[in-house]
Amino acid sequence: MTTPTIDLIAAVLFGVAVLHTFSAKLFERLAHRYPRHAGLLHLLGEVEVVFGFWAIVLVLVMALVTGGSSALDYAESRNYTEPLFVFVVMVVAASRPVMQTVLRVVDTLARWLPMPAPLATAWLGLAAVPLLGSLITEPAAMTLAALLLARLVFRPEVPERAKYVALGALFVNVSIGGTLTSYAAPPVLMVAGTWQWDSAFMLATFGWKAALAVLINASLATLVLRRHLQAPLNAAETASSDPVPWAVVAVHGVLLAGVVMLAHHPVAFLALFLLFLGFTQAYSRHQDPLILKEALLVGFFLAGLVVLGGLQRWWLQPIVAGLEPLALFFGALGLTAVTDNAALTYLGSLIQGISDESKYMLVAGAVAGGGLTVIANAPNPAGAALLRRGFADESIGAGGLLLGALVPTAVAAAAFLLL
Repeated sequence: MTTPTIDLIAAVLFGVAVLHTFSAKLFERLAHRYPRHAGLLHLLGEVEVVFGFWAIVLVLVMALVTGGSSALDYAESRNYTEPLFVFVVMVVAASRPVMQTVLRVVDTLARWLPMPAPLATAWLGLAAVPLLGSLITEPAAMTLAALLLARLVFRPEVPERAKYVALGALFVNVSIGGTLTSYAAPPVLMVAGTWQWDSAFMLATFGWKAALAVLINASLATLVLRRHLQAPLNAAETASSDPVPWAVVAVHGVLLAGVVMLAHHPVAFLALFLLFLGFTQAYSRHQDPLILKEALLVGFFLAGLVVLGGLQRWWLQPIVAGLEPLALFFGALGLTAVTDNAALTYLGSLIQGISDESKYMLVAGAVAGGGLTVIANAPNPAGAALLRRGFADESIGAGGLLLGALVPTAVAAAAFLLL
């Protein structure tokens, strides 16, 4: 049980964490200015560290105010399935056999499109892969898209403004691209069981609108990037160019499919992950270094968001419950920028007697706003961790991301409101 004092402290720390997230790029600049303290400042400038750090502060404060056992009880009462799943699926999806297969497929499809290969590859990375997230889940799609686009779009010689346009389109497209099914997008998953929304309902109500918006956003971003793209790396030009045997690819594919199918059963997908680690060790000659550090940081970020976000219901739920449908859409779109969109829809699922129109507006606003900030959608930290090295100071600016996501967000909002 929490108290009003703890609720208030948690709200303040949550606000501090949000401000820290928006100022992460400042810490990176300070690290260059004050090299004596560069280690600490670099750590505080890691976006993936922010919420985990302030979640630890919250638990320590709770221990001081209510006692250590109460603080531990709260921390252990949180559901960490999503952070664990994102960690596992990032590592598996980014493995060399999976990525090499994706590169080959994209390379083949790019040859069929009536445009230069670099443009075709970028467009597929911004359109086809996010839509694939409806099958393999959004975190896996984000990982694949980020790795595909990293060496094509997010290079030092590409202007920062163009990279933020691509990043905003990617984040928005992944957020709405998972709505073709009822299990792939975290904000949809939170309400699908309670409101009895199956994949057929999602495709008919949200999916086709989201797909249209994804195609428009990808096309607009590719148009902006057209002058800055060079020939993409194909499957034969990766760092480890030796072809992976089909049997190894098949094993990785089966393990990835198993992790996705068991996404809500951490004991099961962690067991598959251990098998994956053993297999990669046994056939290390067909592997690249696993992205364990990046995935762990993302998992730490999401776990911190779970701990801090768990105590925000007292002020968030009245806002969600008190809005009319249209106001709820724009309210959800705006609140998503400073909270996780899955948390918003979960709170909506607890409201008794909520109308069908309000249900639609809540979910539509939550997914449409999922690209505005790094914390708006659970897969965003994964994309930020994999792509930040392509930006100045190796840090993604909150303002740049917000500006880059405004047009794609407007396109998604228009699709959900007008179609």
